[in-house]
Amino acid sequence: MLPNIEVVSMNPVVHFEITASDVTRAKEFYKKTFSWSLDDVPDMEYTIVRTTEVDSKRMPKEPGMINGGMMKKNAKIKNPVITISVINLDESMQMIKKNGGKIIEDKQKVGDMGFSAYFQDTEGNVMGLFQPSVKMQ
Repeated sequence: MLPNIEVVSMNPVVHFEITASDVTRAKEFYKKTFSWSLDDVPDMEYTIVRTTEVDSKRMPKEPGMINGGMMKKNAKIKNPVITISVINLDESMQMIKKNGGKIIEDKQKVGDMGFSAYFQDTEGNVMGLFQPSVKMQ
């Protein structure tokens, strides 16, 4: 039996990103293999990957489900990434640095959805952070 643990505030996994050397080939693979919906984002080299239905706020309708994205591999981000939702991106970035991690891509605006950043944990894994805008909450 697990001990009683008080959970103060958890930051859930809300998004994934698949990196690809050949994005066109990867999109074809995932669409044919898993029937995922893939939509290119205008003016960005990014593809929205839907694995489940979304509501009017573009959030998964079914609890526990997540959608993601696809992008070309680059020097900093070479492997799939999971993204963690945080309340305050700046504070989370400070905690990452305080606890031995590194910020590898600074805070950036993601349309009207919020802000994102990428960090490397103490084991060398690249992970994403996302702070949703008020409109997304």
